[in-house]
Amino acid sequence: MCTAVAYNDGNLYFGRTFDFTFSYGEEVTITPRNYPFVFQNGQEIREHFALIGIAHVEEHYPLYYDVVNEKGLGMAGLYFVGNAKYKEKQADKTNVASYELIPWILSQCATVEEAKQLLAAINITNDSFSETLPPAPLHWFLADCHESVTVEAVHDGVHVYDNPVGVLTNNPPFKEQLFGLNNYMHCSAKEPQNHFSDKLSLHAYSRGMGALGLPGDFSSSSRFVRASFVKMNAVSSHTEWGGVNQCFHILSAVSQPRGCCNMRDGEYEITLYTSCCDAKKGIYYYTTYENHQITAVDLHKESLDLTELVRYPLVNDEQIRWQNGSLKK
Repeated sequence: MCTAVAYNDGNLYFGRTFDFTFSYGEEVTITPRNYPFVFQNGQEIREHFALIGIAHVEEHYPLYYDVVNEKGLGMAGLYFVGNAKYKEKQADKTNVASYELIPWILSQCATVEEAKQLLAAINITNDSFSETLPPAPLHWFLADCHESVTVEAVHDGVHVYDNPVGVLTNNPPFKEQLFGLNNYMHCSAKEPQNHFSDKLSLHAYSRGMGALGLPGDFSSSSRFVRASFVKMNAVSSHTEWGGVNQCFHILSAVSQPRGCCNMRDGEYEITLYTSCCDAKKGIYYYTTYENHQITAVDLHKESLDLTELVRYPLVNDEQIRWQNGSLKK
């Protein structure tokens, strides 16, 4: 399904892969400060932080997949099939529908710490957006330049977990994903040493052998391990382009090519898009399966005091920079 990362080299780069069998027509969507959010619980927010991210817009409402607000707080929803459990409204809680959670948090929180305070009293409800759009089973990843957390609504309520690796995939639940890293503590970015036997003269015959044992399949648990290893060992040049490019390289370690995850005849799960948002500058970068060239949309080049969404369809046609002429048809 999907992988989300928060890569911090002194600046936060919030990114993800979106893996699915088809597109919902998602777009880069900017929600200005005066777009009215009316929530299922009756709360209405007409002035709020501006948002930029990828969303499916339905009935003029942005159903965000991943988004960063103008204060640098990022949030993404990832499928959590078989574990997500939403409940009926509760009188002693702040009731927020699952599809509203991202705008509810990011419209009014500047930091993860502020989000934690709101989440402490939340009940995530099973209200549908519409008859044709029932609640999607999700858990959520939040990050700012200081910390990351995972939010899960399960059978015994809503849990907020500190996320020290700054990575999230789909299943199993986050505590199990994190515990699974214990199985790979022997993996290293350094050249391996011979611990097999002091009676044998064993040596590394290739670069990169310190990471032998990292899982290479596309399951969500394996992607969590692989993305965590790459992200935790990644080094960038501490420049804007260095951070953006390194974020894309981290996510390329879990990208899914067509044909490797066969769902049914003629239908494959692929990485439909990969994103990286410079949280400080509010610049949303992305590539798509068909277009490897990085495309960018700058939040602050729009008028942020509007009341209507600003939308940019994804650029899906491959963009190639020719150095010696163009392709002859």
